[in-house]
Amino acid sequence: MQLIKDKEFGGERPLFAVHDVHLDNVTVREGESAIKKCSNIVATNCRFEGNYPFWHVHGFTIKDCYFAVGGRSALWYSGHLKMSDTVIDAPKMFREMNDIDIENVVMNDADEVFWRCTGINIRNLKLHGGTYPFMFSNDIRVDGLESDSKYVFQYVKNAEIRNAKITTKDAFWEVENVTIYDSELHGEYLGWHSRNLRLVNCHISGEQPLCHAHDLVLENCTFDPSCDRAFEYSTLRADIRGAITNIKNPTSGRITADSIGSVTIDQNIEAPADCIIEERQ
Repeated sequence: MQLIKDKEFGGERPLFAVHDVHLDNVTVREGESAIKKCSNIVATNCRFEGNYPFWHVHGFTIKDCYFAVGGRSALWYSGHLKMSDTVIDAPKMFREMNDIDIENVVMNDADEVFWRCTGINIRNLKLHGGTYPFMFSNDIRVDGLESDSKYVFQYVKNAEIRNAKITTKDAFWEVENVTIYDSELHGEYLGWHSRNLRLVNCHISGEQPLCHAHDLVLENCTFDPSCDRAFEYSTLRADIRGAITNIKNPTSGRITADSIGSVTIDQNIEAPADCIIEERQ
């Protein structure tokens, strides 16, 4: 593997179509597509300031690096990436990618990151700001996530999320086959129009959670008092520990809680309208 160390590059495609290269302490200045159509690339202690540095790259490692604001849209149409101990200030990262492994990464502008990606394995990721992280992505495994981005995990399929703290709005809409363990989910309109969404040992806050959901499962979950009008038009099995403020028009299934503040069943409930709602004895 060729070593390129202590260098600076800029302009258009300075490292186009290189292969089997280790970049160490390299700075990519203003320009575009610095590392394009490449394979077997290792980048350590590098700084990326120009647009689109890693496009159409297959088989690469990024460790102890920094992506400045100008390094936007840095990782697209690529695969087989391992990234660790890296700070990203640029938006629109990770698009149309596969086989992504991430550990100890901070993203300070998480706008439109991880779009249409397949095979994402995450350990200890922090997302700040931005909208729609993980849109249309599949086969996701997360252990350790802090996020205050809006509209996270929309239209996602086949995901397992553990030890997350998510503060957001309209999260997990239109998801399919998603399980969330041991997490805090804060925000309005959680999990609407989902299919096979399962929450285990989770705490939920925010208005109108988990409505229009199909085959929803809650196991040993708790609710903040702010959670009113929960489960409207949903089919579900829910085991709730502690109190829930209000349940409205669930379609079918069973809801069991230690305490239920109120239940709203009105003329707008949808058939079969046979959900069993009970306080635990």
